[in-house]
Amino acid sequence: MSRLLSQAAPPLLVAVALILLWAAACAAFSLPAYLLPSPLAVGQALIERSDVLLSSALTTGWMALQALALSTLVGGGLAVLLSFSRMAERAIRPLAVIIQVTPIVAIAPLIQIWVGLDRADLAVVILAACVAFFPVFSGVLTGLRSADPDLERLFDLYGASPAQRLIRLRLPSALPFILEALRVAAGLSVIGAVVAEFVAGSGAAQGLAWRILEAGNRLRTAEMIAALVWLSLLGLAFNSVIAVARNALMRRRGAR
Repeated sequence: MSRLLSQAAPPLLVAVALILLWAAACAAFSLPAYLLPSPLAVGQALIERSDVLLSSALTTGWMALQALALSTLVGGGLAVLLSFSRMAERAIRPLAVIIQVTPIVAIAPLIQIWVGLDRADLAVVILAACVAFFPVFSGVLTGLRSADPDLERLFDLYGASPAQRLIRLRLPSALPFILEALRVAAGLSVIGAVVAEFVAGSGAAQGLAWRILEAGNRLRTAEMIAALVWLSLLGLAFNSVIAVARNALMRRRGAR
């Protein structure tokens, strides 16, 4: 418990200091509420709009979770297949890089047309999965290639099958890379879901991005910041769950 408190205390102190500085700036410069509302106004918006913001946060979180699962399935599965062939990796990796560097804004209209204009939620999931795809693909493939060469030669000596080599050697060696890739992809899936809803959503998804747009159009800046608070908490929750799972698996692995 004391270790947890020591780890949480510094960021909490920084957050409190920033909030106090924010409140002081609002009071000192008499800033209008539509430009920069006070922390008290944001807190009031968090309370008054808690039901709507919670519902939108759950919607965004569910779409991000689906995107993470899709990117893990496609990116991780593709990486496993390519780990058996260097030639296949050289052929496919440039296509994966293209997906990574192509702006989500550019492909959003195309994805929306393909899935149907009435399936905004599906378009958001696919677009967010595109954002989270490359870290999973690259991390898993790098991890599978990181196995000890001496152990690789030992498996050759005993005539191990590709499946045995994958399950007993490469996947255990790749575990730290896979978990770190999932941690990065978890954050990107949240970012991707919000950005995708901005560019592809029509209000049908009703996620946090839509609440930000709606509040911005009505100059309800306090509600916009309240939605950003929920978005930050959602990203922290995804990151924390992956981090806890990673630490637990690594401790279990180290105990063996």
